[in-house]
Amino acid sequence: MGGRNPVADLIADKGWCVADGATGSNFFGRGLEAGYPPELWCLEKPEEVSALHDAFLDAGADLILTNSFGGNALRLKLHASEHRVAELNIAAAQLASEATQRHFAATGRKTLVAGSIGPTGELFVPMGMLDHRQAFEVFCEQATALADGGADVLWIETMSSTEEVAAATEAAKTTGLPVCATLSFDTARCSMMGVTPMDFAQFAVDIELDMLGSNCGIGPAELLDSTQGIVASGIALPVVAKGNCGIPQYMDGAIHFHGSPDLMAQYALFARDVGATIIGGCCGTTPEHVAAMVTALTTTAPRPFDAHAMNDALGIPWANLPTQDEQSANSETTGRRRRSQRREH
Repeated sequence: MGGRNPVADLIADKGWCVADGATGSNFFGRGLEAGYPPELWCLEKPEEVSALHDAFLDAGADLILTNSFGGNALRLKLHASEHRVAELNIAAAQLASEATQRHFAATGRKTLVAGSIGPTGELFVPMGMLDHRQAFEVFCEQATALADGGADVLWIETMSSTEEVAAATEAAKTTGLPVCATLSFDTARCSMMGVTPMDFAQFAVDIELDMLGSNCGIGPAELLDSTQGIVASGIALPVVAKGNCGIPQYMDGAIHFHGSPDLMAQYALFARDVGATIIGGCCGTTPEHVAAMVTALTTTAPRPFDAHAMNDALGIPWANLPTQDEQSANSETTGRRRRSQRREH
């Protein structure tokens, strides 16, 4: 494992800590055009990146993620910027680190920088062309630059396969920093590549992660369903819940998130109730939402988990999926049909 985990120290202080919200979707409101890589703003518009970090810290976030989600060579190659991995990631970490230093000077409150590492966008063999060695080298380049820029921990996020998490984790560990990894469970209670929350919890232990959890996905209800699956494994590591701000909806040619600050405040409380200790927001989550989450967590005493209350507040997770009983019935019906077909042939 990495060295001492400063995030664990934050959690020990009050029982939980708050991570920030979205990066890209907040930049759209600041002029980022759809399809343009936000990572380039670390050099082109550093004042905008710094302003967002400052806003999340002022909202009460304990942990801010660097603007480097797509900062690996394979993603940057799509924008002819694969040769800029080091300078972009160093700049991303420096901007976040400077924001935490400004915040400490103004308030005396210590906050941390998590170096964001997103997926390559490539599929692993045999489904695609990417292999472990290539992925490791790609992630090593990014992780090293984030560490050089001043990240306190490395934060692998929005992953869907254990192969990619394994390569990214191995790369991140070369820096000596603590490592977190989160999957996006967005496909019928699994990740896109079929990993369940409980599978991921066991895998996290096997590869010696320092923190794990889920982010993005569908909406807050589904995110917390995934969180429950991770916690139910009995894992002793800090668990991350970083959910979208409501359910994404496609309107007027763009994706919109309509979760209110009150909804995200409720989500934060239920995230703590189910056992998450690092609680933040993903797509659509603004500093206003994070401020509501922080207020709720600091003014509401920890509560026993109430599943009915959570469903009433956030909605039924995976409402359109068949229940276990329905799946069993469908499986039995399919089995009878197949047995009948075998007899007929």
